[in-house]
Amino acid sequence: MGRYFGTDGIRGRANVEPMTAETALKVGMAAGSRFLNGDYRHRVVIGKDTRLSGYLLEPALTAGFISVGMDVVLVGPMPTPGVAMLTRSLRADLGVMISASHNPYYDNGIKLFSPDGFKLSDEVENDIEALMTGAVPITTAPSDRLGQARRLDDAPGRYIEFVKNTFPRGLTLEGLTVVVDCAHGAAYRVAPMIFRELGATVFAIGTAPDGFNINAGCGSTAPDALEAAVIEHRADLGIALDGDADRLAMVDERGALLDGDQLMALIAAFWQRTGKLVGGGIVATVMSNLGLERYLNGLGLALARTPVGDRYVVEHMRKHGFNIGGEQSGHMVLTDFATTGDGLIAALQVLAVLVERREPLSIVGRVFPPLPQVLKNVRIAAGARGSVLDAAAVRGALTAGEARLGASGRILLRASGTEPLIRVMAECEDRRLMDAVVADIVAAVEQAAGPAAAAE
Repeated sequence: MGRYFGTDGIRGRANVEPMTAETALKVGMAAGSRFLNGDYRHRVVIGKDTRLSGYLLEPALTAGFISVGMDVVLVGPMPTPGVAMLTRSLRADLGVMISASHNPYYDNGIKLFSPDGFKLSDEVENDIEALMTGAVPITTAPSDRLGQARRLDDAPGRYIEFVKNTFPRGLTLEGLTVVVDCAHGAAYRVAPMIFRELGATVFAIGTAPDGFNINAGCGSTAPDALEAAVIEHRADLGIALDGDADRLAMVDERGALLDGDQLMALIAAFWQRTGKLVGGGIVATVMSNLGLERYLNGLGLALARTPVGDRYVVEHMRKHGFNIGGEQSGHMVLTDFATTGDGLIAALQVLAVLVERREPLSIVGRVFPPLPQVLKNVRIAAGARGSVLDAAAVRGALTAGEARLGASGRILLRASGTEPLIRVMAECEDRRLMDAVVADIVAAVEQAAGPAAAAE
């Protein structure tokens, strides 16, 4: 990764480098300069989630783009996939989402989309970094060629209609009671409306953002509130989004959680039966459960694995012709409809299966038995990822653990691309053995990381 860009754009603590107004201004100037191409009025779409720091970063980005002669279309709080969709729909030269996704309010991030709505390649990000660091000069616009900014008031309505049109014609959600947890995030207005307009009875939670409560005890990474609400309202299911609504988790009528692996398996099997599946399988990351792979193999389908990060999933999908991909965490990319993860579109594809089969989610959604899996995070000092992962004690613990698990399981040791964390994941049919192996590796990581280490 470069100085600024990680696995999902630029991310960090708000008002601390690199998430400052100064850096946002540089991003606007550099990205705008990189995408200027020809003598016409260039346009960038900028959306954000509900974090307080959006008020800091949005005007700084806007000023940067205007300074190089690019017009800015501001859409306000909008799901990340909505920004990607509007970038294509408005024929913009660039799209920008201000969000740190599932992170707490005090973090924020900047995600960039190319004119086709896909996230930028490493090559383009490197070009932008060269402009940001001064390695390549930026030419600002003359006074009479400065850009202009305007707000697109009907942006939510455009996105709502786009998402609704992905639900199969002839089907309705009438008769279903749904709880939707919007995580006090970017979808707090649009998500309840989508399900209501398709006929469902909707109970919405996580719809009162105050700048601080995004993802706080709610949303796809904290589903307890959703599970309780489903039971309380005797709902047929629950839908949980994250702060920018590109991630989905679902809860069945009994309050039991379904992760992205189960949901991808459900959609893939349905699309295979209906002739819509392309590529002979799906794309997922190294984090997806081995049970998913075994289930797909039983259907004659392949599971292609990539490094963690939805951008790598999408790159593989585009290169090899798949139309379903995603992550266990709930990012699901369905390229028949969208260019990036969209929790609302994915939820509607699951609901289409429920409606057609006329069975509850507790039956439809339990597609395969997952292998026991454990994930431990060790917080380390910023910038220490490489030294910790390369430490002899850590490598030795990993090798020993792999030997103990043998063919019955697997281990994944990696650094987070968005936070100062080392992640230790293992899965195995023998849970006791798995827990012991992970504990040994976590201990080695903590030892290598020194006093800054803290297991989570």
